[in-house]
Amino acid sequence: MISQYNIHIKGLVQGVGFRPFVYRLATDMHLHGYVDNRNDGVFVMIQATPSQKDDFVKGLTTHKPDVAEIETVTVLEKPVSKPLPDFFIAPSREVDNHITRISPDIAVCDECLQDLISQPHRIRYPFINCTHCGPRFSIINALPYDRPGTTMSVFRMCPECEAEYTDVRDRRFHAQPIACNHCGPHYHLFMKNGYETVDYEEILSRMAAVLRQGGVVALKGLGGFNLICNAENEKAICRLREIKKRYKKPFAVMFPDVPTLSHYLNILPLEKEIVSSWRRPIVLLEEKQKIGTGINDGYKTVGAMLPYLPVHYHLFASSELKALVMTSGNRGDNPILTDNDAALSDLLREVDLFVEHNRDISNRVDDSIVQVVGSQPRIIRRSRGFTPEPLSLKFDTEGILAFGAERVSMFALGKDKEIILSQYIGDLKNRETYLFYREALDKFCLLFRFTPRYLVCDAHPDYFSTQLALQLAQRFQIPLLRVQHHHAHAAAVMAEYGLTEDVIAVCLDGTGYGDDGCIWGGEIFRCNQSEYRRIAHLPYVPLPGGDAAAKSPWRMAVSYLKSIYGSKADYPETFIERLGESHIRQIEMLIEKGVNTPLTSSAGRLFDAVASLLGICDENTYQAEAAALLEQIAENGISRCYPINSDNPLDLRSLFDGILKDYRLSVPVSEIASVFHNTLSAMLLNIIIQKVKTERLTTVVLSGGVFQNKRLTNLLIKQLANRKISYYLSSRIPCNDGAIAVGQLYIAALKKRG
Repeated sequence: MISQYNIHIKGLVQGVGFRPFVYRLATDMHLHGYVDNRNDGVFVMIQATPSQKDDFVKGLTTHKPDVAEIETVTVLEKPVSKPLPDFFIAPSREVDNHITRISPDIAVCDECLQDLISQPHRIRYPFINCTHCGPRFSIINALPYDRPGTTMSVFRMCPECEAEYTDVRDRRFHAQPIACNHCGPHYHLFMKNGYETVDYEEILSRMAAVLRQGGVVALKGLGGFNLICNAENEKAICRLREIKKRYKKPFAVMFPDVPTLSHYLNILPLEKEIVSSWRRPIVLLEEKQKIGTGINDGYKTVGAMLPYLPVHYHLFASSELKALVMTSGNRGDNPILTDNDAALSDLLREVDLFVEHNRDISNRVDDSIVQVVGSQPRIIRRSRGFTPEPLSLKFDTEGILAFGAERVSMFALGKDKEIILSQYIGDLKNRETYLFYREALDKFCLLFRFTPRYLVCDAHPDYFSTQLALQLAQRFQIPLLRVQHHHAHAAAVMAEYGLTEDVIAVCLDGTGYGDDGCIWGGEIFRCNQSEYRRIAHLPYVPLPGGDAAAKSPWRMAVSYLKSIYGSKADYPETFIERLGESHIRQIEMLIEKGVNTPLTSSAGRLFDAVASLLGICDENTYQAEAAALLEQIAENGISRCYPINSDNPLDLRSLFDGILKDYRLSVPVSEIASVFHNTLSAMLLNIIIQKVKTERLTTVVLSGGVFQNKRLTNLLIKQLANRKISYYLSSRIPCNDGAIAVGQLYIAALKKRG
């Protein structure tokens, strides 16, 4: 007997070719009905027998498009109201204030790359796309995901594109950014001498020539402008650093394909899968041979990526270069540029060629960064290819707005039973970044039909995100919850994995406002989603000069030695030669008098101190530089540790005794760095074992920016696994402050419930 089945599908089912897929599935099964996009998902009505319905629902999940992700399929049976003659795609509808998932941007697919050389109206067309690939989040203005709600709305389809768009058997059926050489966006080249052209082949030729000759090109990409140079040309890299005012931080490198990448870098099967995926993130890989001087000095790793736009493939083919530095088009800590006029004004004088396109970027997105730790991909920076994928929970989050932290800023919205995390934004102390934060927040509220009803922020009173939360709470009379920084770190991991029981949380980072007014950062908590208790921490030491100490690791070296040894502090001769006795004495006097020396338990500052003592880095020119270089210099194959106080595993005296002794004995710095990592891992393991026993818990969560340190993290999780202690480390969200908003929202949602 034929019945009418109303099927509601939620998940990532818009912008990924889902409606054409449903159409083909239904027509192949000779079913009658329709499918449409709604703001809360995809709705399908079929008139079918019960067995046909079962086969259809099974087919939805087993044959779905690769990028699509189905969260729920709800089926409601009704009597047939009116027999339909066939199956069709109905116009999109809005039914309420619920929303569906929005697809992240997708790298150009292999089929479109083939079309670039075979389809007459798309030969060499750099904005080619289909339902399987192309821009999504970066161009969307409104839901449902239809062309009028994107920045493609200004481009009227030509007859050929319109025919494909309306042909249910075509791969571009209802591909919203569909375009071709006749009707779509185009590139526009500018030169300093006033020369301009829109001829794509000439643009490619000129870009290739400039790059081969050691020049720098500004190119508008998917989520913003990029600055590009030949990765094997030292002078070009130096010039690029001057343009960006980025003098030491490593650059990411794009390779044309995996074989070329593998020539320079070691790549494991999982890393190959990630770097080649449709998300196309930057993946941190071990260097096999040097690519070019100035790319990653002091590092054994390189941030590697593959092309994700047609223009990238064409540029490699035209230039015949093997590697290109591909970095964000901005200066200093400013956000990536997206506006053509602003970028032209800012960059044209600095670069050799400026290439823009006339498709607006609605949502700016930097390249995402991933590394493999413990045989799992771990996100470091979550943006292009991942945003705005949500985290799904089992309880309501509606109306909760979490403001996140400050240095690695991201906010989060609560919608239905999901947490929607923003793209990576940056340091809110930078005015332009703060404006980007406000702009992105307004867009997310509009896009996701979000009205804040409950606010949650960090407990730090001076964070710009906290101050904004206070302003909005007062202006709109909305409740505001303040959450301790490291509790939010722990809760973010719990949210990702759906943990509900009490856990031991190990939270290691640079800065977090503590309940006692001190700067926390080396914390062991017993906590759940709503409560926490600090059960251990790294020893307090003064932070001489406050924030200045985070920029000057040598100050922390003085602080640790002064705190541990007092007047008997004996600094290495090379340390005194570099810094000068007078500077060291000035910091000692600050500590003795207690002037501008708040106490800190920060693990990040411990790394700083060790890096400076070993002569690796005395001044941080970018965030966590000293800690990163300390990890990078560490030698492989070293297993020894310094002694550990079994009664107090976090006591640091034996650690510094060992470091100073080895250094004076001229033990290689690379070996000392390795022993430091081994010892810190063993210290953490010992305190975890103690607390697991005394607190009678079996689950450990690891969070905080220090766990971006692959060496330390791999050591610790291997030891935990060997002792059969369950551990959780974030994978889909960063372990750094980019996850703070997730933890804040998770805590707020539970407090709101109860």
